[in-house]
Amino acid sequence: MIGVSYGAALALALGYLLGSIPFGLVLTRLAGAGDLRAIGSGNIGATNVLRTGRKGLAAATLVLDALKATAAVVLAAWLFGPVAELPAAAGALLGHLYPVWLGFRGGKGVATFLGGLIGVAWPAALAFALVWLAVAILTRYSSAAALAATVVSPLVAWAIGLPEVATVFAILAALVWLKHSANIRRLVAGAEAKIGRT
Repeated sequence: MIGVSYGAALALALGYLLGSIPFGLVLTRLAGAGDLRAIGSGNIGATNVLRTGRKGLAAATLVLDALKATAAVVLAAWLFGPVAELPAAAGALLGHLYPVWLGFRGGKGVATFLGGLIGVAWPAALAFALVWLAVAILTRYSSAAALAATVVSPLVAWAIGLPEVATVFAILAALVWLKHSANIRRLVAGAEAKIGRT
């Protein structure tokens, strides 16, 4: 039987490999939209895919970037037991943020963060989605919505009695915030692009 620490390490690696699949880049290339990294912000996530004008591709990227983390959690739990769920979720986000295939230059991790939450704590994932929607509707800033949602969801995990989930996702939220540092500067300066505008 695989030991706990060994299983957690394998789950982390599995999560990283799944998380590092750059669906936005793959889908836009298959659709003939060119290299996503040369479009808009150069990011590989759904928000930048939307800048290609392909709403369907953007929606598909969003769903797949989330589901790759959920799949990592489910597969790791099946292979190594429940103790592997959090390492798999963390690995998936790390893979998305820092994919080895793209020189460790990945996306900002919002959808993948949500997908990991779906796998380990669906009430916190629901809170994430509700906060994102509320802030996005009120401000029309996708980045502000994402930042708020990543703060609230670990707090919800803590409130419902999942301190380990809360701790891991608080750390992951810090990484997402780090990836949004340029967005934060633009928000403070009032220069951030709103949803529906480039």
